[in-house]
Parts: sequence; structure tokens; C-alpha cells
Amino acid sequence: MELSDPPWSRREGLAGLVAALGDGASRVVGGAVRDALLGIDAADLDLATIHPPDETMRRLTAAGIRVVPTGLAHGTVTALIASGPVEVTTLRHDVATDGRHAVVAFTDDWQADAGRRDFTINALYADPATGALHDWFGGLPDLAARRVRFIGDPLARIVEDHLRILRFFRFHARFGDAVDADGLAACAARANDLMALSRERIAAELLKLLVAPGAVPVVALMIEHGILLPVLPEIADAAPLARLAAREVAAGVAPDAIRRLAVLVPADAAASVAARLKLSTADRGRLKSATGPLGDDGPRALAYRIGVEGAIDRLLLHGMDVAMLAGWTPPRLPIGGGVLVERGLRKGPAVAATLARIESRWIAEGFPDAVRAGTLADEEVAAALATPSGP
Repeated sequence: MELSDPPWSRREGLAGLVAALGDGASRVVGGAVRDALLGIDAADLDLATIHPPDETMRRLTAAGIRVVPTGLAHGTVTALIASGPVEVTTLRHDVATDGRHAVVAFTDDWQADAGRRDFTINALYADPATGALHDWFGGLPDLAARRVRFIGDPLARIVEDHLRILRFFRFHARFGDAVDADGLAACAARANDLMALSRERIAAELLKLLVAPGAVPVVALMIEHGILLPVLPEIADAAPLARLAAREVAAGVAPDAIRRLAVLVPADAAASVAARLKLSTADRGRLKSATGPLGDDGPRALAYRIGVEGAIDRLLLHGMDVAMLAGWTPPRLPIGGGVLVERGLRKGPAVAATLARIESRWIAEGFPDAVRAGTLADEEVAAALATPSGP
């Protein structure tokens, strides 16, 4: 079987990269092959090669291709070609694993390299020149059946790398149909292994899973089998995610991982979950904000106060309409403190307090133009000057 005109075959500079490595010395591997078979243009392109990393670097440099030694201990260098970076990795087999890291040895055995990968659909290789496919573990029929299946014994593969538990569910949410029973049983049996992983790695996999097409049933499956219980016991019900996903579809809003995580986590646990997963400062704030109150001023007033993204999150979580925010950019208050001073207010707290009252009325009236804002300013300045404590 061959790949006919895969998307990556047209990438500028790839032919020169393959030629520099030599005839038959490299193959496209993993996601780029899998996605091409599904008609998807993969973002990343990885090559496997029989050459040790130092020889790979020598050949590419001699061909005028800039190369960066991004992971020499694991045999990986990055070639910078016109169409973007390409990772080139020497064929490997595992010498030792501890569930988090692997010690590898280089080889020239293509099947041995394929055998150390996680799932059959990720162990497909293609000749970059001819498109000829190489499949030692049944990845092609698994891909046709939309089945995510471990290579070899699922329990052994999970012991090698505990992150494969989450990857099993993420790939099933993206590509799967009927779940592989042996893989599911192994993941459930080894769920406690997730506690040995860094929370950053857990977060990265979970956030990718939450925006996959099959996220809702897969999260429900994970909850049913206790997969997340050791590391995220707060996620105990997939029903809120199902409701949110339906609202996103109805509103024409793209799924978002932080928004979906927010609906899965109880509001009073959002801060602790964000800290445990070591989310970025921005994502921590957004996760906490999503579960906040709506207020009484309407969607645009909310968006003005907390931002459009945050308002969409909060409205969808509360089951409210977001149509008023489509394509809307919050305006700026057309009156500043300097205008109030020009109209008679003394610099200081009175200016800030008066400006806040103007802004509140301006928001309540639906963000009127500068003329109306000026009228509001006149009225509030007059009121401030008329008060006994006013300037």
C-alpha cells in the first residue's frame, strides 16, 4: 500500500532533506503518516533515520541545511527547512524505562523502532519519496476500524511510560470508535501510575483531550473506570461537560480546554486544581473567573468588565446566550479624568469616583457615543460640585 500525494510531500525543502540523508535512509513516521491516511494535513513532520545523530548532523550541514541538536541523548535533531522545522530521529530501542523516562540505544532496525511506540496507529512509516507504507503491528486495519490499540501487552507499555494511559484516552477521543477492551482494562488497572507523573505532563494531555471530537463520551468513560481519581478526584461527573459542549455547538463557539475544565471542576476547587496542574497565570485566572457570577447588566456589560473571552466562558457555563458578543469589541469610555478636571473637579479621589459613576451609567445605557458620554460627564461633575463635601 502506498500514500498517494500526501500533504507533506509538497513541503518546500523536504526533498533536499531526504536527499541529504540518502536513498532509503529515512522514513516519515507517526502522526504525519496516520493523519495523511485520514486526509488530514498534520502540523508536525517527523522523520526516522538509520543514521546516528552525529552523522545526521554532518550530512545535513554538508547539504547546507541548518540543524539544531534538540535531543541528542534520544537521537533527535531538528532540521530547519523552508517549510518549517522537521525532527529527525535515529532509530531506537529501549534499554531501560521507569514509567517517566527511557534510556535508549540506537539501531538500524526499523521494526525495533516501531515496536517501542505506543499505539499501532502511531507506528506507521512511509517512504518520503515513494509513499510506500510499512506496518508491522496492524496499524492500518486499526486505523480503518478507528481503533486505538497498544502495541503488544498494554500493561507492559503503560509500565514503560505512565503517560500512555492519558494518551490512550486522548487518541481515542480524537480517532476512536469502539474502545479497545484490553487497553481500557490495562489503563484502569494502572490508573494509580499517573501519580508518578509531573502535573504539567498530565495537564498537557488532559487539555488536548478536552477539545477532541469525542471528549464528552471519553471523559465519561474515564470517570466510570476511575482513571482520573488518583490525580483529579474533583472530576466526577461528565454531564456538565455534555451540556457545555452542546451549548458551544449551538452558539457556533469553538471548544476550549480551559472552559471545559472549568465546567468539570467544582467552583470552590478551581484554584487548587489550577495550582496542582501548574497552569499558566492567565489560565489560572480564567479557570477561576469562568465560574463567577453573571451580574445584572447583560452580556456586553460583562464582556466590558472581564473581557469577551471570559464573558463567553461564564455565559456558556451558566447556560446563557452569547450571540450578542459575536464579533463585538468592547469600546473605550470616551471620557477621561483630564476632561473632568477641565470641567472643575480638583485632581484626586473625586475624579476617580466621578469617573466610575460616569462609566457605570455609560455601561448601563449600552455604551453610547462620545456626545452622550459628555452629557453624562457634565451631569456627574455638576452633582459632585454641588455636594457639601465636593471640591
